Amino acid sequence: MTHSLFLRRAALAAGALWALAGSAWAQADRPVKFILPNATGSGVDAITRAAQPALAKALGSPVVVDNQPGAGGVLGLQQLARSAPDGFTLSVVSNNVVIFPSVIKQLPFDMPGDFTPIAVVGSTPVVLVVNPAKVPAQGSKEFAALLKARPGQLNYGSGGNGTILHLAAEMYVDEAGASARHIPYKGVGPMVTDLIGGQIEFATAALPSVQGHIKSGALRAIGVGAAQRTPAAPDIPTMVEQGMPGYVVDAWFAVIGPKGLSAAEVKRVHAAVVAAFGDAAVKEAMARQGNVIQIGSPEAAQAFFKSELAKYARLVKKAGIEAQ
Repeated sequence: MTHSLFLRRAALAAGALWALAGSAWAQADRPVKFILPNATGSGVDAITRAAQPALAKALGSPVVVDNQPGAGGVLGLQQLARSAPDGFTLSVVSNNVVIFPSVIKQLPFDMPGDFTPIAVVGSTPVVLVVNPAKVPAQGSKEFAALLKARPGQLNYGSGGNGTILHLAAEMYVDEAGASARHIPYKGVGPMVTDLIGGQIEFATAALPSVQGHIKSGALRAIGVGAAQRTPAAPDIPTMVEQGMPGYVVDAWFAVIGPKGLSAAEVKRVHAAVVAAFGDAAVKEAMARQGNVIQIGSPEAAQAFFKSELAKYARLVKKAGIEAQ
């Protein structure tokens, strides 16, 4: 081999290495976008933002949180479904995604067919809260009696029609044998603002989204919809212990991606989720919010989404919520 040919080949090889290195650096600099079909201030938003730095570290890329709560979250999910299945567009979602098919007549996507469930991460407590200036009741029995005494006169809010918070409140009213008027909002933030302002009397909400307002006295907690009291708010009694044994609402959250995500990407993202939620600071934040972290496998997530679709179809029918 001549000296000039050797130098030319060496230069080509070096160029190829630089191109590969440049590509790797570009990938590392490319942000991973988490589309949240929930408003700022929601429980899912609080969870994702608390885990954001640890997720960025585990994924090896900056993490951007993109709230898209339009149409109760349908628009954000539609955007995710249309995204490239390359691991750079993901979402953290709540039960809402498996309720939508039962309450919305024409969805612009198939759930879960147009998505890739990656991991069910954990659950968050749902608490029924009231405006203390509007509602004198201190506990569930008093509040149920008030609802019965004023049929259809009290208003409750939700983050949107057919969301888990809508269903949770409707289930409570049903358990109480009463009636109330539903006011859907474009997200949890505006709902909480109106609840504090007295435009509505009560609502169910994820504990992290109203915890500060309960502590300040702006809202009063009537009860939590869990089987046991949450360590994050041990003074709030469960509805079960207040005489409603059937009122247990499981509010869970999960990580999903678009349809067609490769097995390698699913494995990589799942490992990053496990690492991020195992981070000491994130564990502390989750405990403070009252979230229980129990990460399942991708295979378990697939089966769980399908079983939850059937479960909520039954609950929606029982609650008498009509598809719109």
